[in-house]
Amino acid sequence: MIPISISSEVKSKCPQLQLGCIQCNLIVTNEYPTLLELIQKELTELQSKLSVEEISKIPSIQSSRIGYKSLGKDPARYRLSAEALLRRVVKGKGLYQVNNVVDLLNLTSVKSGFSIGGYDAEKIKGDVQLTIGKANEPYEAIGRGELNIEFLPTFRDQEGPFGSPTSDSVRTMVTPKTQQFLMPIFNFGGLQNLEEVMSNAIVLLEKHATGSTFETRIIT
Repeated sequence: MIPISISSEVKSKCPQLQLGCIQCNLIVTNEYPTLLELIQKELTELQSKLSVEEISKIPSIQSSRIGYKSLGKDPARYRLSAEALLRRVVKGKGLYQVNNVVDLLNLTSVKSGFSIGGYDAEKIKGDVQLTIGKANEPYEAIGRGELNIEFLPTFRDQEGPFGSPTSDSVRTMVTPKTQQFLMPIFNFGGLQNLEEVMSNAIVLLEKHATGSTFETRIIT
């Protein structure tokens, strides 16, 4: 697995933070009817039992928002991806349809409430550290253009920032050419179900993305 660590600055402000990391080989495709059927079923269930007002009370969402505030970022203005996706689902807007890998990642995120990154591991250069974003750092977010990552928890390799729980970057995004995948799950509150969520994600990767050669690690 790519060496990944959490900076001392992030640890001091978010002492319970854990990263549940999965790295594997897989196949990216735009044809995945079985997964889309599963996603629709799960989203219908979520929409029927959850209201917008209840989303912020989900333990994984609540602890993530506290983590953002500890780092100095407003979680209402820079929503964590899990919260933003859940709000879409509850409002009946569904999830974005991108490819099998991104879609199963988003399904895992809305079911667990954990924000999750998804990266082409071969585009990452050198070791990775979770840091705090700095002012005026260039960061092109997927589907959002330039994103202000100041005070955001931010993954960084030798080429600079490339991922955060608000939005991943274009530089390391998953494409049809991706063969090695890195999937870090952000557990800001030290919640006990992280390993279960990781196991469920592996099942989805195996079944819907021909996932193989799995490496897993929980980083604290």
